[in-house]
Amino acid sequence: MKKHEWREKTEDGEVRLVTATRHAGKWALQARLKSEDEWTEKKPIPLEDLESLLEIITNKYRRNRVPHSHVQEIQKLIDNRT
Repeated sequence: MKKHEWREKTEDGEVRLVTATRHAGKWALQARLKSEDEWTEKKPIPLEDLESLLEIITNKYRRNRVPHSHVQEIQKLIDNRT
């Protein structure tokens, strides 16, 4: 299982923690505000989060940390949404 984590600020200035995992060829995403205790699974994954994940995966691919197929999978998920 591959795990990718990042932080981002919301419009309200709160910190949002996001974790994306890939297991058995399927992507899953969980998010929570830093002030919350419980993670919320996002199904389906929102387009904004897919775009953020694509940026992170692409950067990791450039550093040879993930295979190109992961970049292609995320791009395909984005293309299916638009």
